[in-house]
Amino acid sequence: MTTTQRHRNLFIGLGVFFLLALLTNLALGQVAIPLKEVLKSLFGTTAEKSTWEYIIIHFRLPKALTAIIVGMGLSTCGLLMQTLFRNPLAGPYVLGLSSGSSLGVAFVIMGATLLPAAIGSLLISPYGIVIASCLGSFAVLLLVLIVARKLRDTAGLLIVGLMFGSFTSAIVSILSYFSSAEQLQRFTFWSMGNIGNLSYGSIAILATCLFIGLLISLFSIKALDGLLLGENYAASMGIPIRRSRLLIITATCLLSGSITAFAGPIAFLGLAVPHLAKLLFQTHNHRTLFGATLLLGAGLMLCCDTVSQLPGFNFTLPINAITSLVGAPVVIWLMVRKKSLL
Repeated sequence: MTTTQRHRNLFIGLGVFFLLALLTNLALGQVAIPLKEVLKSLFGTTAEKSTWEYIIIHFRLPKALTAIIVGMGLSTCGLLMQTLFRNPLAGPYVLGLSSGSSLGVAFVIMGATLLPAAIGSLLISPYGIVIASCLGSFAVLLLVLIVARKLRDTAGLLIVGLMFGSFTSAIVSILSYFSSAEQLQRFTFWSMGNIGNLSYGSIAILATCLFIGLLISLFSIKALDGLLLGENYAASMGIPIRRSRLLIITATCLLSGSITAFAGPIAFLGLAVPHLAKLLFQTHNHRTLFGATLLLGAGLMLCCDTVSQLPGFNFTLPINAITSLVGAPVVIWLMVRKKSLL
């Protein structure tokens, strides 16, 4: 079997995996719904029970769409960052975007009591938290872009991103120290991640950010292939290093920043999925890896969400806990293998 045929078969398998994960996600939950009724609801046919149709259209479908967007976006971010920094442990939040979002949300949740009551109640609303998260990640993005224009060394940019993360985390810790138990609990719930509270309007905004981020990533594929062998080699191929680096950083910030704003920080998915794609396809060609990470990321995120619902139980586990349970063993396994992944 040639490499092309093998890759085609793998893509077909991933497509089937994605569809099965989607249908399973829609069918399972606190109320189990037959697969036949799920398909009826999706294709506009009246389901046997109106409550089943309502649950699927108004609750499970928005959550599944959010899971797909989150999985695709974070997996792509992980692929971009691991190639840019040539570091197998780089992830979507390595530039400090998650910490910036956390700082914005911390200011709103734990600092809203210092403001007038009308303003404070507006800020702690769901959209107030989303706006604060966006502003926090946008502030870090501006700082990272300014530094990226000054630094020639990509490794230096990685260190700066980690320092931004440490700095913002320190401020969040100080705010937490002076906060009440109720404020700390609210912030903790946000940090656990949640993909189940988005309206179709919010999903449309998130999908637009995903589309723009993926489009920028597609234009960066040639640069990513060149950067695998180092910046000097990429420059000898005629790739504009600074421009390509800024495009890659912008795509990552747009994807991870918007996802964190709407769904909270989702751990490990962006770190583990690119490695799984490389192990499956046995290639470093980013044109192939790009499609593989999209399908794998979406499918795994749907599986994690299905597990977090604990079918048959009346409670839902935090999505962050489930993604970490899946991602952490993968990263440990990769490190034990001591296999070069970049």
